Amino acid sequence: MNYPNKENLQRRIERILPTVVKPGRYVGGELNQTVKPWDSVRTHLALVFPDIYDLGQSNLGLALLYDILNQREDLAAERAFAPWIDMEAAMREADIPLFSLENKRSLSDFEIVGISLPYETIYTNFLNILDLSKIPLFIKDRTKNDPLVIAGGQAIYNPEPVAAFIDAFVIGEGEEAIIDVVDAYQKWEDQDGSRQDLLIRLAAIPGVYVPSLYEIKYQPDGTIAAVQPTHPEAAMPVDKRIMAELPPQLTNFLVPNVEVAQERVSVEIMRGCTRGCRFCHAGMVNRPIRERSVDEILSTLRRGINQTGYEEVSLLSLSSSDYSDIIPLINGLGELLKEQQVNVTLPSLRIESFSDEIMDALQELSPGGGFTLAPEAGTERLRRIINKPISDEEFMETVRSIFHHGWNSIKLYFMIGHPQETMEDVAAIADLAKETLQEGRRIVGGRARIHLGVSTFIPKPHTPFQWAAFDDPKIIQEKLSLLHDRLHGSKVKMTWNDPAASQLEAWLSRGDRRIADVIYKAWQNGARFDAWREHFDIEKWQKAFEDCNLDPDFYGRRARDLDEILPWDHINAGVRKAFLKRDYKWSLEGKIRPD
Repeated sequence: MNYPNKENLQRRIERILPTVVKPGRYVGGELNQTVKPWDSVRTHLALVFPDIYDLGQSNLGLALLYDILNQREDLAAERAFAPWIDMEAAMREADIPLFSLENKRSLSDFEIVGISLPYETIYTNFLNILDLSKIPLFIKDRTKNDPLVIAGGQAIYNPEPVAAFIDAFVIGEGEEAIIDVVDAYQKWEDQDGSRQDLLIRLAAIPGVYVPSLYEIKYQPDGTIAAVQPTHPEAAMPVDKRIMAELPPQLTNFLVPNVEVAQERVSVEIMRGCTRGCRFCHAGMVNRPIRERSVDEILSTLRRGINQTGYEEVSLLSLSSSDYSDIIPLINGLGELLKEQQVNVTLPSLRIESFSDEIMDALQELSPGGGFTLAPEAGTERLRRIINKPISDEEFMETVRSIFHHGWNSIKLYFMIGHPQETMEDVAAIADLAKETLQEGRRIVGGRARIHLGVSTFIPKPHTPFQWAAFDDPKIIQEKLSLLHDRLHGSKVKMTWNDPAASQLEAWLSRGDRRIADVIYKAWQNGARFDAWREHFDIEKWQKAFEDCNLDPDFYGRRARDLDEILPWDHINAGVRKAFLKRDYKWSLEGKIRPD
């Protein structure tokens, strides 16, 4: 490739930095970063998180890939993030392309650009990044000289809405697959093949989905008639990539230049969950369960503390209290607390795995402060429907134990808009929150605090509720108003998600390939940072659907037929569709599936 002069780009970047908020987001040079001379390596890979540095730099998955790739001598992995509104304007005015932090190279200089897509509401940011990088947005417009654009993350278990923009998806766990992608790229380079040859070579890698090698046919009513591979190397279905064991922990912990979302040493203690909550996408697609040893977790935390100087550590998993060695781990964290004088961020406690032994151990680790519980639904009936069968009495016993063990505040997570939900179910959320506060005041007095967090149910692919409809936004607003009214004057603090933002996520999460044009139009309409309340504008998306002659309710509020071909059916997330269908039918009967 013919690269522009790096020093010239560096000087141009330096000239605009004094004009923007938090210039430290764009300078790189952090403690423990990896910078390799550009000409000293064969392959350059940009790792891109399509949100601001403050959020992306806290992402453990991105940090782990950065660490793994840079351990190879022939590779250089560099980071890039979405510029904030002011920086984007300054870059466009000065004609500065989006650049990597390490070597200040335009993303168009890289052989491979890897995009992390953990949630759907950053799709327009992703398009903006390609545009700022002067990389053609649509795969049909890219040539052999353009970077290979790949993507991974939780959102791409339904890759179809962004299939028009991404050359290849890594479905599932990417820590090994990314190395296979690089090796395939280098072999393709050696043979000087066409771009199509590269895509075919990538399609042969387990877990890699190349959308251009599949044809989608539609019924007259807009549903999918068939998904057909167009090349022998295109697998049908594409099985997600699963690692037999969890990857090695981080060896290098970067210290950000500016304050970021999570200033702590984070360690993934386990992957997967078998609880089977019917709404939970992560619980379904991240199976099977794999755990790290207590010694590995504690040694990684010590290394991270020594490298960063952080004063807080956290444990990452879907269900930390289900970790098989949770008591030895908590005891080990207690020793670490005394040794390093750090704080420990407690995981949410699963009410189902509650025990006095766990509470006693946690009391030594983090006395006082707050605790988090997630009942998710206000009534026992609805908790059976979503397969989170917790009785009211079991919940209140847990609440009483938390207060008796010295905690003063509890955060409760609930969801509204569940299938088969009634207004009585919603009212029960407020009643349960008030009852929790009353128990707290009885035990710890006026120090008791209850924070109620309310989100909106979104039917997600590869879950038993993938066939369910998204609730009517007007009814969602009525449910929120009901909660406000019933909590008025109760001293229960309540926060909630914007129903319109949840509606957008519902459109995108279950979309097909036709949604790509909607995403493109919304981006052209100025949609950016849709996950940020101050920048989200539902009218830009509604106009995009109108321009594309697509009905948003077809993707959001329409319940799917059980025999319908779903846009993601050719992606095997590891849980059979027959299993999900049976579980959905059980939900209609209020039937529980045991752990």
